[in-house]
Amino acid sequence: MPFLLLAGLAAFVRSTFAHGGLANYTVGDTWYRGNSYDPSTSPSDQLNQPWLTQRQWTTIDPLFSASSPYLACNYPGTAPPSYIPIPAGDILTAVYWFWLHPVGPMSVWLSPCSGDCREEDVTRSKWFKIWEAGLLEGPNLELGTWYQKRFQRWDGGPAMWPVRIPRGLKAGLYMVRHEILSIHVAGRPQFYMQCAHLNVTGGGDVMVPEGWLRRFPGAYDEDDESVLIDIYAPENANRTEYTVPGGPIWEGLGEIELWPE
Repeated sequence: MPFLLLAGLAAFVRSTFAHGGLANYTVGDTWYRGNSYDPSTSPSDQLNQPWLTQRQWTTIDPLFSASSPYLACNYPGTAPPSYIPIPAGDILTAVYWFWLHPVGPMSVWLSPCSGDCREEDVTRSKWFKIWEAGLLEGPNLELGTWYQKRFQRWDGGPAMWPVRIPRGLKAGLYMVRHEILSIHVAGRPQFYMQCAHLNVTGGGDVMVPEGWLRRFPGAYDEDDESVLIDIYAPENANRTEYTVPGGPIWEGLGEIELWPE
């Protein structure tokens, strides 16, 4: 079972801060450890450790293709042994100890596991979007304020990404996928994603219809304008609208909250 991360947290923070990425999760006051990317640390120090709740990722480098076989849960995506317990309707917060890029959309996805999530082939898993945010305000795509910029912290503290698990979601085992898509380089999107395992309790009987489910890769077209967009192009100088890729959120999940309390 995952444990409350208190002892040794300061050392862990120092290790991950220099590298970035989704390092921890919180539910209420309880912290859960994700993957601590550190090239000086052997993967065996984390793989199959009882505290690990996140699928393994071994580099801070992005994926550049919407058809990458690792688009679901990063490389190599090895399953963790533990789950994060969370009641439907509670807030799951993703914790990044450093984030550099300010431009592009962010989204969160869930996938119900057919049994034990540790046995799932994530390339065949079916995902549905529960949260998204893109351009919040501003004169255009280049100079406007994106949620990704609001998410950043430059004071040494963690960047916190809170998202509410849908209140009526059917209880069960799920994978959660956080994705940051940086589009500051025209025609060369940068995909950053991590996945963790959840044990959702309570809730109701909400199950997302088949037509709203997506696979990774497959959720994004290679020529998706929202993925390949050139925010510096003259034709976008007065553009103030942007569509987050992957389709909309099913209305049956309710309204999203950008900063849930």
